[in-house]
Amino acid sequence: MNTNPLRDATASPTPDAMRHALSAFPTGIAVVAAQVQGRTVGLLASSFSSVSLDPPLVSLAFARTSTTWPVLRQADRWGISVLGDGDESLVRPLSRPADSRFDGIATHTGADGSVLMAGAMATFTVARHAEIDAGDHVVTLLRVLDLHRDAHQSPLVFHGSTLRRLAA
Repeated sequence: MNTNPLRDATASPTPDAMRHALSAFPTGIAVVAAQVQGRTVGLLASSFSSVSLDPPLVSLAFARTSTTWPVLRQADRWGISVLGDGDESLVRPLSRPADSRFDGIATHTGADGSVLMAGAMATFTVARHAEIDAGDHVVTLLRVLDLHRDAHQSPLVFHGSTLRRLAA
């Protein structure tokens, strides 16, 4: 007997059922950003993941419906900033429409066009390595060119569709 009201036992999982089940998996919150044609473009991402230590590779998954992804894709170098538990107030502004997303947010733009969040818990400067077609997303493998970690910060965690902090 099917006890899950979000899933029909005779059909593939629906997008809503997938979203609900995957919300049980805690993730960090990252910001991926770059300068494109003189303006900062980027977005929040919970799909940031380690892929390989040698060579140093990470990945992000971009929804094909994203209007930011095609613009961001024009940049040669991107910055990825992992938000710490003191950065919760940045999530709402970074969720605004693309044209005002970075208004009033402290960032650092590198000579290569990568954009990093000031005071982030960890930062990565990356270049696109490969793209993989993945249904309604594009999985992008990124080569890590530079990185930094502030060991004194704790992560901001996204779990159950809610921002959370780790308990000590």
